[in-house]
Amino acid sequence: MINKNMIKKGTNRSKIRELFEYGKILKAKAGEDSVFDFTLGNPSSKTPDIIKETLTSLLNENGVHLYTSAQGDESARNAICNTIKNRYGFKYNKNLIYITCGAASGLAITLKALISKKSDCVLTFKPYFPEYAVFSENAGAKFKAVNCNKNDFSIDFSDLKRKLTKNVQVVIINTPNNPSGAVYSEKDVIKLSKILNEKQQEFGHPIYLLTDEPYREIVFDGINIPFIPKYYDNTIVCYSYSKSLSISGERIGYIAVSEKCENYQDVYSACLGAGRCMGYVCAPSLFQKLIAKCSDELCDMSVYKDNRDILVENLTKFGFTCPSPKGAFYLFMKCPIDDANEFSDVAKELGLLLVPSNTFGLEGYVRIATCVEKRVVLNSLPAFEKLAKTYNLKG
Repeated sequence: MINKNMIKKGTNRSKIRELFEYGKILKAKAGEDSVFDFTLGNPSSKTPDIIKETLTSLLNENGVHLYTSAQGDESARNAICNTIKNRYGFKYNKNLIYITCGAASGLAITLKALISKKSDCVLTFKPYFPEYAVFSENAGAKFKAVNCNKNDFSIDFSDLKRKLTKNVQVVIINTPNNPSGAVYSEKDVIKLSKILNEKQQEFGHPIYLLTDEPYREIVFDGINIPFIPKYYDNTIVCYSYSKSLSISGERIGYIAVSEKCENYQDVYSACLGAGRCMGYVCAPSLFQKLIAKCSDELCDMSVYKDNRDILVENLTKFGFTCPSPKGAFYLFMKCPIDDANEFSDVAKELGLLLVPSNTFGLEGYVRIATCVEKRVVLNSLPAFEKLAKTYNLKG
């Protein structure tokens, strides 16, 4: 018997992917210049030249296409530890680093490792990346989301305390946030850590904080992002090089378990076991070798700030409510009507592909991915102005 739940998930793609595929069809019919695709978080910053040069050099070496150890190439794991220590002053053991196929597989693996009972629960914070629910449910957990403060998308701590029951085993945090671009302040990270520590004591079991970090380096306006393992011991990091090096299609990242984490060796072993059960033999070996040499590199993030500034200024001028995000490469714009799906459909008629917020656990917003070429941003402005006039908005 075929798994009906898997048929449903395979047939009903995420709204993000659905719009992206629609955009490809529309571009083929109407032409590239008539469609303004703000759907996927596909980095538009140029991949650093050093990445291309290193890959070219690696291709001339023997053994770069062969299996590595399941946990990853030792030189790459060592490089990851050195980069974290140099950037954030936090020490990791290379034998507690697990190199994965991006942050998505890292999240799926870690949740599978930490969830053991049907009553176990995973919490995250609205708005959230929709695959968190998919990964949590696949691991066998119940999934719930904590409300946010609508003015800045920060954590609603009162709602967190209500939903943080003894069944909660894992809390997922994502900062800078997809889709809102919010960066949780140090004050809020400290408050979150205090609440989780108190609840651990009350419940008599660890609550693991799983931090999803593909946007860690994309912050603006001099903002410093707290490195969460420095504040809460039971933190497990899932990182991706997709955005920091503009290599999203290559699927390379890691899980990092700290020695401060309760039962850290068992947690790490469970991650290895979960990866084994899920069929991850090892992450792509060529890109593991790349990370060994280029873990410290970063692409140019200024392109995302430029696009953000152009869009926020003009969308506000047209009459939309669009707060300026502190990080990542998304805008979370308030819809002028309650139904985000309807608003997204109206925008489609003007060639604007905007993701309705229902898929992120909130109603009444659209996500605009600013990781596009600047010409797309500039050329889209007349369409946004027409969209504003459709709703009689005034700046």
